[in-house]
Amino acid sequence: AFEQVIRACAAPRKYASGTWIIEAMIQAYQQLHQQGHAHSFEVWNSHGELVGGLYGLLLDRIFCGESMFSRERDMSKVALVYLAQWLDQQGIHTIDCQLPNDHLMSLGAKALPRTEFVRRYLDQQP
Repeated sequence: AFEQVIRACAAPRKYASGTWIIEAMIQAYQQLHQQGHAHSFEVWNSHGELVGGLYGLLLDRIFCGESMFSRERDMSKVALVYLAQWLDQQGIHTIDCQLPNDHLMSLGAKALPRTEFVRRYLDQQP
């Protein structure tokens, strides 16, 4: 399902013109997925249709979220809950959302100064 998620994230959106997720990026992330570094979290409806998801990279003890999508209301949020639960089971407590935005802040994201982010990264090294 990883490829389905990244392609859904790359699909044009009503509020944006274009995407940064070009074919070369898709191929690179698929290789990272095959190597166990990139992961996707999906939400499927009762008809077996992919209705939301996200993907990102697990680097040491920090998950770097790359992109998310919803085909049904709030399904990217459900995928984020699945991600958070999975990370908690792995003992991982930091998600790098990259750039703060209203959507992520409404879900509980907090902007960290660079020094704090680096400290957390170094503290979580295996």
